[in-house]
Amino acid sequence: MKMRSINPYTEELMAEFETLSWEETVSKIEKARERFENWKNIPITERTAYLKKLAEVLRENKKKYAEIITKEMGMIIRASTASVEKCARLCDYYAENAEKFLEDEHIETENLKSYVAFEPLGIVFGIMPWNFPFWQVFRQAVPSVTAGNVFVLKHASNVPQCALAIEQIFKDAGYPEGVFTTLLADSGTAMRIIDEDLVDAVSLTGSNAAGEKVGELAGKRIKPMVLELGGSDPFIVLEDADIDKAVKAGVFSRTLNSGQSCIAAKRFIVRKEIEKEFTKKFTDEMAKLKIGDPLDENTDIAPLARPEFVDELNDQLKDAIDKKGKVVQIMNKEKKGYFFTPCVVSNTTEDMDIIRNEVFGPIAPIITVTNDEEVIRLANNTEYGLGTAIFSQDIERAEKMARMIRSGTVAINDFVKSDPRLPFGGIKKSGVGRELSELGIKEFVNKKVIAVGRT
Repeated sequence: MKMRSINPYTEELMAEFETLSWEETVSKIEKARERFENWKNIPITERTAYLKKLAEVLRENKKKYAEIITKEMGMIIRASTASVEKCARLCDYYAENAEKFLEDEHIETENLKSYVAFEPLGIVFGIMPWNFPFWQVFRQAVPSVTAGNVFVLKHASNVPQCALAIEQIFKDAGYPEGVFTTLLADSGTAMRIIDEDLVDAVSLTGSNAAGEKVGELAGKRIKPMVLELGGSDPFIVLEDADIDKAVKAGVFSRTLNSGQSCIAAKRFIVRKEIEKEFTKKFTDEMAKLKIGDPLDENTDIAPLARPEFVDELNDQLKDAIDKKGKVVQIMNKEKKGYFFTPCVVSNTTEDMDIIRNEVFGPIAPIITVTNDEEVIRLANNTEYGLGTAIFSQDIERAEKMARMIRSGTVAINDFVKSDPRLPFGGIKKSGVGRELSELGIKEFVNKKVIAVGRT
């Protein structure tokens, strides 16, 4: 079986790669296991020194890596460049803070001393998605290897060049062979790796269907896991909001990465008092977006990563139209590439697919509400719980509302985004566990208690 790297804008086949045989896969994992036995004993100060070099390599070659991302999955070049820089900032953050995060935690008891030591588990197996092909790998791999684990990556099948480039970045930064390993493998092989007990922990960012499969196997083998899954994030605009600010933030959030983001604004819940003004300004702002070549610095909306994603969005939009939704769609003049025309949908109902399920593309449904109780009910009326945005000039009211909404993150007067300094993850079917911050680096460590009695 071959992995194919296809440019979503030109639709050209850029490269093909043979997937590994099972024997080759096992051999690479065994080499990673051997490396772990040495890597786990390296002082944390040495491991953080590698991070500084990793950040240097990323920054020195930022343009090259950004072009790989853009050509392989279609992200606009501005966003690709920003994504690489964000990976470098992540390295800076853990280089500065990892030693402190992993210090023994002393706890007063009747013992002579009692403390928690944070020790690595072994091989962390990362099954990663295509939509942010560098960032989502780095945000799990960097804290994992800095804690003393080794990391084995199974990346999405449509971004093999990104997967290989990331492995080379770790090598160029001087990491010993086996600390970071890329496997060009299919999803069946990934499941077999977990089921045959070849790794010690699993991190998946992906679909809910994939999360259920990985969760079942990881649970069966009693492995710690982090699952970062889908989202149907509410973007709430209250009647006292700064409408212009909310519009700009909402358009950016809904169209970031052409809408292919788990934390994008997915459902716009707007108070009736301002719904007409908000909808008009939002639609006008969407109309300003430039659709085109993702390598063009002026482009705002690029093609989707795969052609089948266009079909899925068209099906979701048709369902809304069939249920009397009012659609305003921005004209798309591109004649090539996997484009979906951004659109705003009003007159929505709760039984529409674009309201009930995740929409992984630039469709913006607007839901009109009349009171705060209805806002909270609708925000929570989803199987997901990843992020929420609330716009209001009454901060106390917004914070009170934030406490009542079931999600991993609530951003007030801003859109939801990940930050190395803050834990990231969701609840309900949006996932399990946390990435980033001090919490993230402690997901895949043994929190070992050592209690010394008095003699």
